[in-house]
Amino acid sequence: MVVIFLTAILVIVTPLLHDTSARRLSPTIAASLPNPQPHPLPPSLEKWQDIPQAGDYFSMIKETPVGYLVWSEFPVKIYLEKPQNINEISASLERFQTWVKAVLETIEEWNIYLPLEVVNEPEIADITILRSRPPIQPTFNQETGKFDIPRARTAETRYEFYLKSTENGEKILSHKMTIFLSPDQSLDYTIATSRHELGHALGIWGHSPLETDALYFSQVRNPPKISARDINTLKVIYQQPTRLGWEIVDS
Repeated sequence: MVVIFLTAILVIVTPLLHDTSARRLSPTIAASLPNPQPHPLPPSLEKWQDIPQAGDYFSMIKETPVGYLVWSEFPVKIYLEKPQNINEISASLERFQTWVKAVLETIEEWNIYLPLEVVNEPEIADITILRSRPPIQPTFNQETGKFDIPRARTAETRYEFYLKSTENGEKILSHKMTIFLSPDQSLDYTIATSRHELGHALGIWGHSPLETDALYFSQVRNPPKISARDINTLKVIYQQPTRLGWEIVDS
């Protein structure tokens, strides 16, 4: 069975970004935000060299209203949902622990290219990974006057923008990611799905057209590992200018 990976966009309403459906920023909002600038590459990604020159799929990556979804502070902190009652002995707990191990495996895979750290406090996390199906969000169809109910999905990654205050009183335009991973998949597909969605959360906001890449748009019978094309694409993304990670200066 082929399962399509669908990734929804969520922009939290803030005084800066008040139109969640806008694909572009209004001139007034844009003027209050930092100018797009590239950040220095993290050393692990800067050292990456694709000897076979496999190419990339950067043309498939979508830019958000504030630029590419680039992390600028490392390590990126990841909170992973874990069982509450670890003393319980049950089949459900065993399945939960297997799910946790699978996700941790994919975090280690991506950690080779971008510094990542698993944290125990969800409040400080940049990326939160939850063991649950993505919530179904009906959308109102103005043409029919009815709500459209989307199909159930096995995974989804969402982002939100916010202002982060530093100890020096600076206001940094920042973002957070939330990943929903279904608990009902097999071990192999859990690993493949986690690898795929974590790629989105690290900045690959789009899909590859080749099934040999981890960010291919569908599940395949033999899920691929992270490919050279995946990392080539990630590196190009991190070389792009973005408003994220830069200070907002009050006028």
